[in-house]
Amino acid sequence: MDWHLQLNSESGVPLYRQLYDQISELVRSGDLAPGDRLPATRELAGLLGLNRATISTAYELLEAEGLITGQVGRGSFVAGPAENREQGVDWEALLAPAGSPAGVAGAGISFVMSRPSRDLFPLDAFRSSCRAVLDRQDLADILQLGSPSGYEPLRRLLLEDARRSGLARPGDDVIVTNGCQQALDLIGRVLLRSGDRVAVEDPVYPGLKNLLTGMGARLLAIPVGSEGMDMEAAERVLREKPRFLVVTSNFQNPTGATLPLEARRALLDAARQAGVPVVENDAYGDLRYCGAAVAPLKQLDDRGGTILLRSFSKVSFPGLRVGWVLGPQPLIERLRHAKEAADLHTDQLSQAVLLEFMESGRLEEHRQRVLVAGRRRLEATLEGCRQYLPSGARYTRPEGGMNVWVRLPEPLDTAALLPRARMEGVAYVPGLYFTVARPEPGALRLSFASLTPDEIRRGLEILGRVVAAEMKRADFQPESALV
Repeated sequence: MDWHLQLNSESGVPLYRQLYDQISELVRSGDLAPGDRLPATRELAGLLGLNRATISTAYELLEAEGLITGQVGRGSFVAGPAENREQGVDWEALLAPAGSPAGVAGAGISFVMSRPSRDLFPLDAFRSSCRAVLDRQDLADILQLGSPSGYEPLRRLLLEDARRSGLARPGDDVIVTNGCQQALDLIGRVLLRSGDRVAVEDPVYPGLKNLLTGMGARLLAIPVGSEGMDMEAAERVLREKPRFLVVTSNFQNPTGATLPLEARRALLDAARQAGVPVVENDAYGDLRYCGAAVAPLKQLDDRGGTILLRSFSKVSFPGLRVGWVLGPQPLIERLRHAKEAADLHTDQLSQAVLLEFMESGRLEEHRQRVLVAGRRRLEATLEGCRQYLPSGARYTRPEGGMNVWVRLPEPLDTAALLPRARMEGVAYVPGLYFTVARPEPGALRLSFASLTPDEIRRGLEILGRVVAAEMKRADFQPESALV
């Protein structure tokens, strides 16, 4: 195998990404067969005249996508059996790899997962709610097959609350889902055909990007800044008549940005004129630590073109997987049919426990503790960014949620830096995992909610040292900070 690959240092595409693209094409075309050994990172770095970290980053991406496997003491090999490849089912060929940030985990202090802290879970209060449900006279009914629309008492409560708060319009209905991810999946199943266009934020949550592209959708990217979607870009994209638009109105993942009130009104006006439905993903809305709440798009929309997605996963127990969709009754009915086809019936026990946890007042007590803890964690993150990241680094300043978006000064590349950071005991998610159309090699996401303030400060101190060492090695001067 000739490993003198054609890489262009003048290209806007990072070298590790060019290397990843070329090796992945060799694997998919069959030029590299299952079981073939790749050169060691030091060897390939010498052949190509690259930094070893660049090779390591490309190999990590290939391994995360299932194209290669690393074997301790032996090296890296193309995934799949080396023998009898012509016999039986070739699962590697049938299953197209999908990008995932899973391969970046594993460090001592991990900013990778956007999830609540298990240390804050009120386990005794949860046990009390479980006992209350298990002692009920209708327990046998709860354990029976349930409606795909959700556990009826919980569904009814959510709809009544939506009506009282002005979220629900006449004719709206609710379906309970296995978190917001299933809600997005069901909406895609009902509204999308292969080749349809969908407008999304850029950068965007990888779970949404992978879901929609897996359904054959073409993504129309709308840039996200410190105050949410770029409205001029959104209006241009909406004029292309996408099938629907997905927006995270509060504390967007990955940037933490919140869409201001006037921008929300402008977005609704543009969507109404284009006749495009708006899917408002509000998974983080209950996690506001400071500042005034902004009215949801669903509440501002007086024409019925908005679908609202919410979840208990970020504010209570992600393992229970309880979210819901509020929208026009004809759509909810179609979602119910799609959900029935996917999982037949609802998990009534989890929903009954969560309902009891809510009605007993324990959920609100827990939420208040989460807000106090979340504010301290966010403050520690912002202070750590200010104190330890280099001059020229920019980062968002959200008022809630779980994520802060960092842009390191050029020409730093966060994917290339990740192996060194992990060696020092800290992990994050590089910006490339969130990219739709605008590559940001210097970007990364810090998810802080599952870490203590001390861990956050220690992790950012380590990250700052790694970045400073790379800046010294590269011998460049960053531009002035634009925070």
